[in-house]
Amino acid sequence: MARSIEQERKQLEAEEQRLSERRKQLAERERSDRLKEVEKSGLMKADSAQFTGILEAIRKLGATETLKRLTA
Repeated sequence: MARSIEQERKQLEAEEQRLSERRKQLAERERSDRLKEVEKSGLMKADSAQFTGILEAIRKLGATETLKRLTA
């Protein structure tokens, strides 16, 4: 056996840390892409009360139900 158990454990922990960082970066990119889509959608042109109302409806109904109602 070329490596000890402790070396193997340290290597696995390092790999897990790298993978965790990649997941974090991916989540940040996804969030950034979603914000860009919101900006392109025209929602940012709504006045404050309309925008708040739309977001409140999404929170109340949930994303799936909101999408279903909007596409019906």
